[in-house]
Amino acid sequence: MTMMKQMILGSAAALLAASTAQAADLPVKAKAVEYVKICSIYGAGFYYIPGTDTCIKIGGAIRLNTTFNGNAQDTPYWQGGAGGNNLWTKDNFLTRERITATVDTRTGTEYGVVRTYSSILFDFTQNRESIAGGFTEVDFAFIQFAGFTFGKAVSSFDPQWALTKPWISSGGIAGSNNSTGIPQIAYTAEFGNGVSGTISLENASAYRNAGLYNTANFIVAPGAGSFTGAFYGSNSNTFLGNATGGNHIPDIVGNLRLDQKWGSLHFAAAMHTSTPGFYGANESTGHADDAYGFAVSGAVEFKDLPTGSGDSLKLEASYGKGAAKYIFTGGTIDTSGGGRFAKFDGNTVGFGYVLDGVFSPGGSIQLSDAWEVSAFYEHYWNPAWRTSVWGNYSHISYGDAGNAMLAAAFSPAGGRLGSSSATSSGATAGSLSGTTNNFDFGIAQVGTVTSWTPVKNLTLSAEFTYSRLDQSLDGTYTGTVSGKPANQAYQIKDQNIYSGAVQILRSF
Repeated sequence: MTMMKQMILGSAAALLAASTAQAADLPVKAKAVEYVKICSIYGAGFYYIPGTDTCIKIGGAIRLNTTFNGNAQDTPYWQGGAGGNNLWTKDNFLTRERITATVDTRTGTEYGVVRTYSSILFDFTQNRESIAGGFTEVDFAFIQFAGFTFGKAVSSFDPQWALTKPWISSGGIAGSNNSTGIPQIAYTAEFGNGVSGTISLENASAYRNAGLYNTANFIVAPGAGSFTGAFYGSNSNTFLGNATGGNHIPDIVGNLRLDQKWGSLHFAAAMHTSTPGFYGANESTGHADDAYGFAVSGAVEFKDLPTGSGDSLKLEASYGKGAAKYIFTGGTIDTSGGGRFAKFDGNTVGFGYVLDGVFSPGGSIQLSDAWEVSAFYEHYWNPAWRTSVWGNYSHISYGDAGNAMLAAAFSPAGGRLGSSSATSSGATAGSLSGTTNNFDFGIAQVGTVTSWTPVKNLTLSAEFTYSRLDQSLDGTYTGTVSGKPANQAYQIKDQNIYSGAVQILRSF
């Protein structure tokens, strides 16, 4: 029996070994493996999405910066609060940490390249967020197809180098600069030899609406508390006194461009509508008619100057009627609300308002006139070191009719300078006396930044900015300033502000 059992087991083992050997000799179909392939059509960093003909590039940056004598967006202390009121409670420096994530996809089709692009910012700023708080900001999100652009993108009004101005500050008042995009529908036509043109419908809120002031109501006073909606990304133009109605008509924007090896030319124009609210608290009081303003701009860039390889010079000039935020850097100045600029220094104050226009009950809107000139020069000392110098002057005026309305509202009898932007009606905070009643207002700025790039995509920068609040008022402002003794008298005069920032940027 034992012998028989051993023979059976041995035969089974032999058969199993033979069948295994035969199976090993049979051809086996290997499983397909999808490898990520480089897509060189659209530049470095693109890869094919496996199984598709779509190329994708994933990138981003980490940016850490500290501002001195300024707000989060490196905006100088010129908009009230502890900084603008020059209180002991102000911060001498402010830190901010940002992470940007970008996704860029492109697919070739019979209609041309279909592109999608998104840029999302994760932000933490000292004293604005909690210890581990922060917020998310959608800077850009658009689709491009057959010459069309749909979504949040750079305005057609801005020159093509708008996002590469040689500074680290976004608090400069140097022409239009929508660094977080404007919702739009745009079409771009290429005419050959570097000539192109774009026409677009753009959402005026919040970047392009500077606000309107109904002089029958309160407006936030020079020394009043912070604006409501004080943080960029929240409600826009919520400052006390804003009498803007709904966003009824999109801005119509167009440009003509020339792009060459030596540089570029850019001409742009925009139509902007100012829609007022009602004369009183409800619709039974009526309202002024809509007013139609406009803005025009011209810009030129010169590349690879005789001063050195990579050097560039950028020049820009713009004019706007009833379109103040095409001139006064739309968006960034809303870090503290709307159109008020105010800086106290001892017993002096300088202030002004940047608005699309003013009106009084029963009257029509008196549109503002604004203009600006800007220049940027950047020099490369070597591939690792570069220095830029830039300057700007922006100016706004309201004409004889607008000045008369403002003077009446801000007089002791008018008493329409409000004490707080957090209330709907406000209370009298102060008044003007002995002034020229000329509310022309300007901001002059000169800045310089030096950057060091020790290794690719890692840059350390230091910037210094001098700003001057230039006004045509004189006389005295008497009123209550948040954080200071009540009913003090302040001499109205121009103000100088010195601010700066340091930054380290790692992009990938």
